[in-house]
Amino acid sequence: MAGVRFPAPKGSTVQFVSVRVITHDVARLAGFYEKATGLAARWRSEQFAELVGPSCTLAIGSAETMTLFGAAAAVPESNRTTILEFRVKDVDREYARLADLAEIVQEPSTMPWGNRSLLFRDPDGNLVNYFTPSAP
Repeated sequence: MAGVRFPAPKGSTVQFVSVRVITHDVARLAGFYEKATGLAARWRSEQFAELVGPSCTLAIGSAETMTLFGAAAAVPESNRTTILEFRVKDVDREYARLADLAEIVQEPSTMPWGNRSLLFRDPDGNLVNYFTPSAP
């Protein structure tokens, strides 16, 4: 449920809070996600921005920041294994809004498990899924 934070299980010290995408152009990618999500980027520096949502944060960092972790720890524009997923109220409405903003990979479709889903790529080629869960 978007906006609902679940407490960590008793005894757990781990809490998932964000996903960070590494890019060569933080301003371009942050601007894209501002338009796509309606969230305003919070800039920590020219090399790092965050879009803070009700349930998770999308962090965007410059490739230059990777020298702090080891130069090849993350390589921009090379991800083909992760899908960034956002729950939305109406996938079809979002499709109409995003059609000119993003490369559409899959038009709105109903998945075998009932979710209505739209797949598109951000400017760095990362796969993004906007989905509306099936009715309970």
